[in-house]
Amino acid sequence: MTGAASKSLADIAESVRYGYTASATNQPIGPHFLRITDIVPPQIDWGTVPYCEIDDAKKRRFALTCGDIVVARTGATVGYSKLIRQCDLDAVFASYLVRIRIDPQKANPEYVGRIVESHVYKRFVMSRISGAAQPNANAKVLSEFRLPIPTESIQRRIAAILSTYDDLIENNRRRIQLLERSASLLFKEWFVRLRFPGHEWTTITDGVPEGWERRTLNSVATIIMGQSPKSRYYNEDRDGLPFHQGVKSFGCRFPIHRVYSTAGNRIANGGDILFSVRAPVGRINIAPDRLVLGRGIAGLRSRMGHQAFLYYALKSHFIRDDMMGSGTVFAAIAKRDLHQVLLLHPPQRLVQTFVALATPIDKQVQVLHRNIQNLSQARDLLLPRLMNGEISV
Repeated sequence: MTGAASKSLADIAESVRYGYTASATNQPIGPHFLRITDIVPPQIDWGTVPYCEIDDAKKRRFALTCGDIVVARTGATVGYSKLIRQCDLDAVFASYLVRIRIDPQKANPEYVGRIVESHVYKRFVMSRISGAAQPNANAKVLSEFRLPIPTESIQRRIAAILSTYDDLIENNRRRIQLLERSASLLFKEWFVRLRFPGHEWTTITDGVPEGWERRTLNSVATIIMGQSPKSRYYNEDRDGLPFHQGVKSFGCRFPIHRVYSTAGNRIANGGDILFSVRAPVGRINIAPDRLVLGRGIAGLRSRMGHQAFLYYALKSHFIRDDMMGSGTVFAAIAKRDLHQVLLLHPPQRLVQTFVALATPIDKQVQVLHRNIQNLSQARDLLLPRLMNGEISV
């Protein structure tokens, strides 16, 4: 940005701190506990962020507030970051994250945060740790990044422009959640509560309506267990097919392509269900296109072409991350056990009726997902031009 002074994050930070070590829980017994997996999707979904127990003194030390920036410091997601946008938040951050709190007297936190969220920052971090077998970056490296600091008014205007894109992305994400919830509620009403059309005249024995049966997952779906190629075939240059190792790349419904692979023979097709077989077992996404399955994911495809029914059946059976419908918690699920998962299977006609209702909803979700991708790409292309002054504000 012409005429703007360049400063490092360390120069403009009020504090740079490592996160808190604790065990996460789904029970609301304390503040939200933000982890690396929670900052990978385009937006933080606080409804899925777990909780942790922490005393008041430590809670103040590790608290998150509006304008804070959290950055992943280890693993495949090193350099991924998020600006905290919520101002009424009760949350702390985990040990594999670094919190950078910008001094508002030195720079606008929203302006800085949106730059740090971008690929510009990610590329900087990767350039500093290239060649490492296990990517890691300490707080010093993460805060060495330099960025232009124009006048306060220009910072505010740039932040406002980028905020417009963020608001549109968030609106689309919420619409996806509402659409998926409507289909999930319909599935639950018909196939869990068993209030399906004609239930008044159907005999139910041991939880199985007349004409229904319990069938193994292997009998209703083709299952492809993932297998990871060697790391030398990985890249972030879009060479080969998208590669997904586990849930770190999962979004609210579709995974986010970050890593690609030029090798791998365990392939999921577009529309296949991606099922996590390692902790958290049972988390589900849908493949937006062909991709390579890593060892932490299985690909599932309905043998009868009823992909929408299979998707919602699995989401209902695995009632939350790490948990099966029986209430049993798994660190991992073996191929044999996955094949033998029992699902309640209704008559073909009833399945077809549900699919006819759910498919238009799923198509709307796909359109909204593409909107999010397009908005994200447009924002990422715009940011460098705003930073270097190509576009005046």
